[in-house]
Amino acid sequence: MPRVTNPQATRRRRKKILKLAKGYFGNKSRLYRYAIGAVEHAQVYAYAHRKKRKSDFRRLWIVRINAACRQLGMRYSRFIAGLNAANIIMDRKNLSELAIHEPAAFAAVVERAKIALGEAKV
Repeated sequence: MPRVTNPQATRRRRKKILKLAKGYFGNKSRLYRYAIGAVEHAQVYAYAHRKKRKSDFRRLWIVRINAACRQLGMRYSRFIAGLNAANIIMDRKNLSELAIHEPAAFAAVVERAKIALGEAKV
């Protein structure tokens, strides 16, 4: 029985891997044997970090909000507690954007949080 190799499918499969490995350093971008491992490794990290990106951004927003709150004399944890007490429902992304682009509006939100906690100066 003759041996069937199907070179078209093999070429397509190899080109697909090499296309994904474009830009990698050294043999990993040119040789199929090394590109396979590099692409698999990269795809594992890409999958994991798509999940991690969400927590990274939340962490960034919290840092920004904390910095803006401290300039107005309040800690982040007290600020969030004040927002909850005042029934102000805003996500951290929008609070962060407000702190950066609209400092006056953010200061008003902080004052509302202080009033709700009973920390406002009369």
